[in-house]
Amino acid sequence: MIKRVGVIGLMSGTSLDGVDLALCSFEERAEGWQYLLLDAHTVPYPDEWKRKLGSAHLLEADALDTLDQEYGHYLATLVKEFIDKTGASPELIASHGHTVFHEPEKGITRQIGSGERLFALTGLPVVYDFRTLDVLKGGQGAPLVPVGDKLLFREYDACLNLGGFSNISFDYRGSRIAFDICPVNLALNYLAEKTGHAFDRDGELGRQGKVDSELLETMNNLPYYSRQHPKSLGREWVDENIIPLLETWGIETKDLAATVYQHITEQILQVLNKYGISSVLITGGGALNTYLVNKLHTETKTKIQVPDRQLIDYKEAVIFAFLGLLRMEERVNCYASVTGAFEDSIVGVLIKNEPRNDPGLNPNKKQSNY
Repeated sequence: MIKRVGVIGLMSGTSLDGVDLALCSFEERAEGWQYLLLDAHTVPYPDEWKRKLGSAHLLEADALDTLDQEYGHYLATLVKEFIDKTGASPELIASHGHTVFHEPEKGITRQIGSGERLFALTGLPVVYDFRTLDVLKGGQGAPLVPVGDKLLFREYDACLNLGGFSNISFDYRGSRIAFDICPVNLALNYLAEKTGHAFDRDGELGRQGKVDSELLETMNNLPYYSRQHPKSLGREWVDENIIPLLETWGIETKDLAATVYQHITEQILQVLNKYGISSVLITGGGALNTYLVNKLHTETKTKIQVPDRQLIDYKEAVIFAFLGLLRMEERVNCYASVTGAFEDSIVGVLIKNEPRNDPGLNPNKKQSNY
């Protein structure tokens, strides 16, 4: 058993909506882990940061390293403002960072947002870089939230996140499994932007269109969907497989959107039906899309639970806070049954001593090594 611990979880998704900050407390009891979401806030990205992060994958190595430091400084600023606003005294920061590259088959994953700089500017222990160790062990490095799903949301058969991608986690044959199902907001936002909107509020664009059966079949037959888990998706896959179809199919944007919605629905329902999921908790930005959620409601017998707005928005930040706590406690926080690695791991780099010598972190303080 451990005492109640306060942690700030930081999350930035592939949709570039902004940075989620969640102040949480965790306590281990006889019946299992309990959590409280004490306060939460989202800071939308200014246009400059949207541009920087959206094009980060095009940078040369030196420029990307510089952006890593700049983004770490930005996150530290947000954390300090959040602490001032809430009056909190957290014991740890757990930062997902922002994913630039994720191609685990090539042994590549990179989340920027320097944990060293975040530590140096806040003075708080930091856990970051949650994915690299699992990838080095032959895993997908994703998804990571299933540990939190299993231990914090055990009353549901499965947890489904609708974010840049849809991903699901559930127990199967005695082990936790999880995988990315299909793109969601990455594809929908791309189409919404063509109509002058950042996203498709309540699915209005999709409601107006008609499904193109040939495009739908083409999307449903993409090789990824026939692969067995563990498997995960990255922006690169969308750029290579989805965007070219949407760009060249030659139908109206509203019809493209309607087809993408049907594609998302069919891929999710296929998983729910295949594994006999009886109840599912749906969170993530897509849970606010009434058109998408209603399509899922009407086309499946699975009991769909959409929680309150706060949990919808901040579940992933809560779980990364929890993963950071498990890392600090040196407990397993990444399941090989989920990622395909050769063993379970305690992932995340923990910084709780002085960072490496970097005068740029604090020019008025002499730095020491680890």
